[in-house]
Amino acid sequence: MDGKTNEKIERKTKRKTKGGILMGAMDPASTVVGFVGTGVMGASMARHVMRAGYAVRVYNRSRSKAEALLAEGATWDDTAGSLAASSAVVITMVGYPADVEAVYFAPEGILASAKPGTYLVDMTTSSPELASRIARAARERGLHALDAPVSGGDRGAREGTLSIMVGGEAEDLETLRPLLGTMGKQVVLQGPAGSGQHTKMANQIAIAAGMIGVCEALAYAQRASLDPDTVLQSIAGGAAGSWTLSNLAPRMLAGDFRPGFYVKHFIKDMNIALESAAALGLSTPGLALARELYGQLAEAGGEEQGTQALFRLFSDRRA
Repeated sequence: MDGKTNEKIERKTKRKTKGGILMGAMDPASTVVGFVGTGVMGASMARHVMRAGYAVRVYNRSRSKAEALLAEGATWDDTAGSLAASSAVVITMVGYPADVEAVYFAPEGILASAKPGTYLVDMTTSSPELASRIARAARERGLHALDAPVSGGDRGAREGTLSIMVGGEAEDLETLRPLLGTMGKQVVLQGPAGSGQHTKMANQIAIAAGMIGVCEALAYAQRASLDPDTVLQSIAGGAAGSWTLSNLAPRMLAGDFRPGFYVKHFIKDMNIALESAAALGLSTPGLALARELYGQLAEAGGEEQGTQALFRLFSDRRA
């Protein structure tokens, strides 16, 4: 029996499943997961991984944002590189593409420090082109890389019900599916490296235009002297129903603009989507309008608020 045959048998043995869960590939009891980025989304996501039995190491630029996880049993690392060197899987959930590039490509960053065979999963909403660059650099170093941005907001992160959009190799995803499944209820492979990010751009384009519609609808209800909460009861369950209408519209009406997803980060996402659409030769007027309106909101001091704060422009405005 030749070496290639042995390798195939070993791979199949490692990938036997029981009830749809991979057995022996990523045993929580013996797998260390490093988590870079413990903000509004990342902290909840890391907590689900911990509760599934994985040993979790964390790094964040502000240690204070990781204190709750440390109190629950996570281990602190002083740098992303030291975390990567000690982890079998490294998950990143940071703010901007520049942050992703820094933690991965710095001289002592994740790519330079991770041991061959390590799995790298960037769950930040970032650039498709950057995701492809990370995947190429990872392959050159004997590492496995997936881009896996998420949708579902702070509530989805807390409840472990995120939608996870994956770009990369199918075999790598199957190895990590049980781990990713602790954070999301839907984990879908979209294609090769960068495809997860492209899918997230489609998601953000849909949200951007939809957010304008929700704000206009509620403003119209107010102007027509209707009870907006009662209106919401009717339209949220009909053809107009959407995640934004059900989850963010009540916050709008309550004047609750605390961030589940920051305006500043949504603007970042829309900028990436506009650039990617332009590169594809696609016109996106709805996206362009949403970006303009969110820019106005940010200039008015709303960049640290949640995306539902767009309603301020409509409820405060008079024709």
